Amino acid sequence: MPRITALPTDLVRALQDGGPDAHGQMPERTVSDGGANPCRHCLHYIPEGKEMLILAHRPFPEAQPYAETGPIFLCADPCARHEGTQVPEVLEGSPDYLIKGYSAEHRIVYGTGSVIPQAEMMGRAKKIFADERVAYIHIRSSRNNCYQARIDRG
Repeated sequence: MPRITALPTDLVRALQDGGPDAHGQMPERTVSDGGANPCRHCLHYIPEGKEMLILAHRPFPEAQPYAETGPIFLCADPCARHEGTQVPEVLEGSPDYLIKGYSAEHRIVYGTGSVIPQAEMMGRAKKIFADERVAYIHIRSSRNNCYQARIDRG
């Protein structure tokens, strides 16, 4: 069964401790208005009144033509990393998502990308993983293209 993978704790702790983002800038620190501010580590919405970070994130090991960089939110205080195969709270909030498969070389595997209804996302992930070239799948906002989480083979 494919599993949802949140950002690694060591990366998140470095950012929460004031480390630079993908653009070499310090994360912006602000307060959540209780709207749609999904933390990419615990995969919960950041509650109203809680401090949060806004930063540029590149969910790839190095810069290259396919390595998209974009804005994400994180809890400003340490939070527990999401683990498991259950679809987390932040991935239940939209009717659909953009998903696409990547190779072990971190390149898009063409033909795997599609906007898919949320309820069909994990089933579609299983079909994408039938292609042995696919090492992992990104889940992105279908409206803003923001990185949400990763799906790995179970």
